Amino acid sequence: MVKMPDFEKARDYVLDRLEHELLPGLTYHCLGHTQNEVVPAADRLATLEKVGDDDHLLLLTGAYFHDLGFIRQRQDHELISIQLAEQALPGFGYSDAHIAVVRGIIQATRLPQSPTTHLERIMADADMDDLGNNDFWKRSNDLRQEFDYYDIKYTDEEWYTYQLRLMESHKYFTDSERVLRDTGKQQHKLEVKRLLVQANQVK
Repeated sequence: MVKMPDFEKARDYVLDRLEHELLPGLTYHCLGHTQNEVVPAADRLATLEKVGDDDHLLLLTGAYFHDLGFIRQRQDHELISIQLAEQALPGFGYSDAHIAVVRGIIQATRLPQSPTTHLERIMADADMDDLGNNDFWKRSNDLRQEFDYYDIKYTDEEWYTYQLRLMESHKYFTDSERVLRDTGKQQHKLEVKRLLVQANQVK
């Protein structure tokens, strides 16, 4: 019988580092983004997509680790997240094969998204769940505030243009997420377009 890794300890390791090592100015890529948004979205989609127990555990491991790289840097944070996972997970009983799967799950969140496996497609959708859910506008403002923290400043016109380009280039990969979020995402896209028109008229 194959011994399963200690998922709870791996989860607690990540949450502790996110809580104590993330910069306070990260209003979007914060502890709550991982713990209260992406992980529950991945968990929900795994159930809807009928993922087996072992794969479900690896998916949630990747979801917890996916933004850990932000404790080091914003640019290429996914690669740092992968490095941190590769360093930590053997200590929690994850095999090389497990870690290879987790590596792909984390990589799937890198923009532009190009997932290649079922688990990667679920993770890509979970990370962008807010494009179609009821928190869209709050999280949009949180992201803009985080960019501001990094001294990346947008006018209203620039911000709505950025948001619109992101939404037009994005697609959900799983049937379950499309059912859940496509309608909301299209509504948000129309609202962004309307605000962009208004911002252009103000100039």
